[in-house]
Amino acid sequence: MKLFASLGAFVALFAFWLLLSGYFTTFLMAAGVGSAITVVWFAQRMDMAERGERSIGTMLRALGYWPWLLKEIAKAGWGVSKAILHPKLPISPTLVRFTPTQRSVVGLVIHANSITLTPGTITIEGDANEFLVHALTKSGAAGCVDSEMDRRVTQLEGNR
Repeated sequence: MKLFASLGAFVALFAFWLLLSGYFTTFLMAAGVGSAITVVWFAQRMDMAERGERSIGTMLRALGYWPWLLKEIAKAGWGVSKAILHPKLPISPTLVRFTPTQRSVVGLVIHANSITLTPGTITIEGDANEFLVHALTKSGAAGCVDSEMDRRVTQLEGNR
């Protein structure tokens, strides 16, 4: 099972490398293979590799999560652009603390990074008990508490 999970992780990482690179030269392909092997090796050494069936399920659920996250990034980017271009600059920087519903380290990291990827918000601190998020506006801060993102990342992690 561990071999199957490692092979799946390697294929996913290498495919992601190719997607981001867009070039198919010998050097870049070799660098992608080397990078993917190194990441899989480190994951195994750190005992972070998941069982095969969970990895596949997580990857399938991620296919639904990534398009939703990209849409949220675009919406937030538009909102931040409007706010900073507005003559009155209607921002209200706010800190908010809330408890995430994820239970795995990977789920918590995905949630914290998803918040940070979304324009106008950044995760300052985070652990299993509490996230501290800075938002450009009060509404952005309020949107982090009991959010759709929290629910979706918990689904992605496979706990609900």
